Amino acid sequence: MFPQNMHRAWGPVLLCGLAVLTSLVLGAEESSRGAECADLNNTTWSQYRQRRAELQVRYLLLTRRNQDCAQAFTRASLTETQQQQPSHFNVSRPTKVLVHGYRAIGSRPSWVKQLAGALLRAEDVNVVVVDWVYGASFAYNLVVENYKEVALQISVLINQLQEHGCRLESFHFIGVSLGAHVAGFVGTLFEGKIGRITGLDPAGPMFKGADTYDRLDSSDAQFVDAIHTDSDYFGISIPVGHVDYFLNGGKDQTGCARSRFTSILVYFPVYGYVICDHMRALHVYMSALNGSCPLVGIPCSSYEDFLQGRCLDCDVFQGTCPTIGASPGRGMLVSPVPREQKLFLLTTSAPPFCSRHFLLQMEVSPLDRSAEVEVTLRTENLTVEKRLRLQTDTTVYRAVVSHPLPLCEIDSIHLKNTGARFYRQSEIHVKSVCISEFPAPRGEEPLCVNNIHFRRGAPWSHDFVQVCGAF
Repeated sequence: MFPQNMHRAWGPVLLCGLAVLTSLVLGAEESSRGAECADLNNTTWSQYRQRRAELQVRYLLLTRRNQDCAQAFTRASLTETQQQQPSHFNVSRPTKVLVHGYRAIGSRPSWVKQLAGALLRAEDVNVVVVDWVYGASFAYNLVVENYKEVALQISVLINQLQEHGCRLESFHFIGVSLGAHVAGFVGTLFEGKIGRITGLDPAGPMFKGADTYDRLDSSDAQFVDAIHTDSDYFGISIPVGHVDYFLNGGKDQTGCARSRFTSILVYFPVYGYVICDHMRALHVYMSALNGSCPLVGIPCSSYEDFLQGRCLDCDVFQGTCPTIGASPGRGMLVSPVPREQKLFLLTTSAPPFCSRHFLLQMEVSPLDRSAEVEVTLRTENLTVEKRLRLQTDTTVYRAVVSHPLPLCEIDSIHLKNTGARFYRQSEIHVKSVCISEFPAPRGEEPLCVNNIHFRRGAPWSHDFVQVCGAF
């Protein structure tokens, strides 16, 4: 049953001056799959004007038995006498509950079937899709006023499923944007006994300064994880779970074009790159479910410290770094799991998004003037560059470099003295430059080159001879 304080006054919600998220997760309209298959709501302006007072929370069910044909899912679905076709829901299996966020009017979330398919390939589960498109399609500040009512209705369904034998710890909620806070409030109603909540770039506007009761936080489930990809605009910038993955620092994702329209109300073709950062969390999560490569997070207090090579291990997790994915214990051996632990990782611009982290460490002789060194790592088909700014008061420099290939496939390293001719050091003596992968693979030694002299205008290079699998 619900806790006694579930009807606590929610308080007024402030109007959102930014009027953001209008075109969040706008999806292409999907073709009809026949009367026997259920689909999410899709509404026109006229239909919406007639039904805007109706919340209309609906549920769709997908399993491995009906992966391509969703069933409408209600309490009656579990009662054979009221169902023409038996429900595919299996109370003995875990249940994934997908909750979308704010919707542009007339659009359904096009990613639902793709995410459900990835979940079903990874594990034999029930996938319940929460459809609240009507309640999610209006001015953003008014939609926020609906999210707790949506959570309340979902909680009624969860209570009914408990009556049929489901356990609270078997539920895993996956909420996208505003849907993450919907899932969080469901967890609040069940006093944190839900098994897991995953927030995919939880919404930031109207939630960044909210009380933990009113937003997703680590007390909402036995385990809460979140992926942050747009913390400077549509996503939230603070940790909200036990572990929070900040991809590329949590904003400005690789491959997403920057736009001067990102802070204003938009509803035209510019939306594609306005929401690119925000939706990257979803795409990275789906890629992680496919399991083609690990997306490993490194605990660190800040992104700046991470980039400067000050965080190289996962001792807080007993040496095993957490990875993004479906399993509840993804690399977390420590108990209890730390709360609000920030994890940082770099990604590529396209699936599977995985990238390895290399520590670049350079020691130089004291300089009379500042300098800038361009370091280039080359493989057969890929070149990665990193610029180091050298100062007169420092001789050792550390920086993190992202590369999709393992260290053993680095063919060569190139150094170039760049910068203004008259205001930079003309000749640089590098005592050593080393590249190592972290977290360190077992038995793998760093690549090092010692005693290098090079002048401006005369690039230096060194070829490595090594074979992968020799370690």
